[in-house]
Amino acid sequence: MEFTETDIDLIETKAPGPGGTLPLTDEMLRNSPSGNLFGLSQNVGMGWQPNKLNEKQVLMLSTQGGMKDSNGDPVALGYHTGHWEVDMLMKEAAMEVHKAKGVPFAAYVSDPCDGRSQGTTGMFDSFPYRNDAAQVYRRLIRSLPTRRAVVGIATCDKGLPAMIMALASMHDLPTVIIPGGVTLPPTYGEDAGKIQTIGARYSNDELSLKEAAELGCVACATPGGGCQFLGTAASAQVVGEALGMSIPHSALAPSGQDIWKEMGRKSSQAVLEMINQKLTTKDIVTNEAIENAMVVHAAFGGSTNLLLHIPAIAHAAGCDIPTVEDWIEVNRKTPRIVSVLPNGPDHHPTVRAYLAGGVPEVMLHLKNLGLLHMDVMTVTGKTLRENLEWWEHSPRRAKMKQRLADADQVKAEEVIMSPERAKERGLTSTITFPVGNIAPEGAVIKSTSIDPEVIDAEGIYYHKGKIKVYTSERKAITAIKNGEIKKGDIMAVTGCGPLGTGMEETYQLTSALKHLSYGKYVTLLTDARFSGVSTGACIGHIGPEGLADGPIGKLKDDDVVEVYIDTHNLSGHLHFLGTEDQPATPEEGSEILAQRSQNEDIHPSEYLPDDTRLWAELQKVSGGTWKGSVYDVDRIIEVLRAGEKALEKEHITTS
Repeated sequence: MEFTETDIDLIETKAPGPGGTLPLTDEMLRNSPSGNLFGLSQNVGMGWQPNKLNEKQVLMLSTQGGMKDSNGDPVALGYHTGHWEVDMLMKEAAMEVHKAKGVPFAAYVSDPCDGRSQGTTGMFDSFPYRNDAAQVYRRLIRSLPTRRAVVGIATCDKGLPAMIMALASMHDLPTVIIPGGVTLPPTYGEDAGKIQTIGARYSNDELSLKEAAELGCVACATPGGGCQFLGTAASAQVVGEALGMSIPHSALAPSGQDIWKEMGRKSSQAVLEMINQKLTTKDIVTNEAIENAMVVHAAFGGSTNLLLHIPAIAHAAGCDIPTVEDWIEVNRKTPRIVSVLPNGPDHHPTVRAYLAGGVPEVMLHLKNLGLLHMDVMTVTGKTLRENLEWWEHSPRRAKMKQRLADADQVKAEEVIMSPERAKERGLTSTITFPVGNIAPEGAVIKSTSIDPEVIDAEGIYYHKGKIKVYTSERKAITAIKNGEIKKGDIMAVTGCGPLGTGMEETYQLTSALKHLSYGKYVTLLTDARFSGVSTGACIGHIGPEGLADGPIGKLKDDDVVEVYIDTHNLSGHLHFLGTEDQPATPEEGSEILAQRSQNEDIHPSEYLPDDTRLWAELQKVSGGTWKGSVYDVDRIIEVLRAGEKALEKEHITTS
């Protein structure tokens, strides 16, 4: 190999170094750690002016991915649009720290895309990645001992929950979350959720090759921001603001636009004022704030994945972890009042929810219903009550709604409705937690998104029939594409919980069922989880999972299963009722399943990474998915030490 492009004679071996002197004092030299002093040398080495070194240091963390040239054109792509433009947002926030004579630092931990990894072994890393990223963020925060505050800038499915978890654990630091916003829908075309079904629709002769190619090309109409629907990314943005960790009316802003950049600047102003007020994260993320976030999540009709993330945030903050009973109570008392993708009834993109007033507009309705803790503190240095009083009379509120009317000819009250209007339109509460002999530890369904055509006048979804069992997501999507699944079928997809696949997200299945003409008449049961954009009669998080001796892992083809979901009272059951030849009661069915052995085709995927296997075991002893799949360090250490003692005892006995 020949290298001929560089003139070796131009190589330099020394340099004069930065001019000026470090702002050292006698006290600093005698008492400061050497790391603090060396940090000053590094700061000027990177170009910071020596006379500006002793100002407030603010650490900025982001999920930035990809690389652009000076014109903004891609040099290297990121994994997704959600982290493609957050460097711009970080720059706006950093420049505001400059103006306040502070010293901003920036660090990056990028994130994967659940849309990109759907149906691939990359999905086996998706959910476990959240814990890994949160851990790295925490290490980065602690590794800059001189920081006075932290700003987290993130957008999408795992990066944003990880960021919120990490900042929520910084109890004694001022922290602010800046949500990375949303991408715009195409003027003509399909949203990024529906576009993920082009393979299934083409395979079922419901889309041509030309249509698939053209629609796929325009789906991500702008280069930055989370997807245009209220999936996990958008739901996490909403939750961050509802917690009080983001400034008012920041969630769901259109990425790259001036209004979005303004939010970055205002967020930096907020964190600098938190330093002045000695306001820290533990003052903001409280049990009351967690409940507010759950209520707002229910009012929006948010992703079921937040049932995994909000408990993890509560754990990080040292708050009480919500139980299933808490979720049921919140969802029963909270009406869904937002009409957006994917739930409808009108499928508005998330940017319209932003223009209709976003989180503060929804919270005004919830305030009037008495569902919020109004005296919680927020990153503005004001209470939620004060923030909402500002919003209610703000010129910004009126201008946003007018812009929605002018740009899209949509009335704000048709996107964010009054509870009375929402009831008239048929919106129901968000989530139901069915139990039964198939799901003795519970299950989850976004019942508000079941197609109204398959729900009776009393709000009941009922489906009884023979089941088709699949032991991997890949086998199930192949069955859908090959036409094996018909109108009226019930599918079970098992072996896809934490122990099998890292609790993969099965949006490939649920999106296909939503957008195929017969899909509304198909019921899906699984121990996996769903994308935030999933809809329909799709029931996930079934516990125990198949590989943990759960009943779902003992079902056989042609078993008779009964699914009952009361979308009004948010109750339901999933029962195995024997076979057509040998029917059984739910109680008898439970006994039959207990006596059956696990389906021999269920096993951890051969592609399951060791990292994910370790995550699965650690979160299992920490309380599992119902406690947010966190790492409960005390519990893990307790189990490890008990195991060590048991092994020592076994060794002594066998010796």
